[in-house]
Amino acid sequence: MLEALYRTARALPLGRAPASDPARSGVQITPAGAEARFALRIRDAGASAAGLPLDGPVNSVRGDDRRWIARLGPDEWLIGSDEAEADQLPAAIAADLGERAHAIVDVSHRNVGIDVSGPLAAAVLNAGCPLDLGDAAFPAGSATRTLFGKAEIVLIRHDGATPRYRVDCWRSFATYVHGLLAEASLGVGETARR
Repeated sequence: MLEALYRTARALPLGRAPASDPARSGVQITPAGAEARFALRIRDAGASAAGLPLDGPVNSVRGDDRRWIARLGPDEWLIGSDEAEADQLPAAIAADLGERAHAIVDVSHRNVGIDVSGPLAAAVLNAGCPLDLGDAAFPAGSATRTLFGKAEIVLIRHDGATPRYRVDCWRSFATYVHGLLAEASLGVGETARR
């Protein structure tokens, strides 16, 4: 029963799909699609597990839209994968890590992803996030824990010609974070039209 609820929550993280650019600012704000997420903790991780690189620098993300891994600390990773891998990926990681002490926890029911993209995406995010999101300070491939308004988030910047970010937050903050993003896009949209 709970697994069915978790899978439904993954498919519709904010309950419904809101308008992606309500302010016509050129910034797309959309709930991420169905995705499984895992928190991994391990010391001296090594090179990889289940094809996921564990040797990248802290505050970086690797992978693609289907499967990504963000290194948030010396022994902490957040992993996102396609819903189809939700049951197999933890077992594959555990098998590759063998006897080494580790913890892998499915946090799919806890976390929600919101994608923010467009030329003014950094300006929208900076309405509630204190980080310098310029290309030099937060280039594509960066990931970190930070705040957005009053909510703790994981912020990921994906590769691409157009700036594209993922805001990953706890489900209980998702409506607040999405609303704050939409409100910020109104201000950015108004400024862009001037």
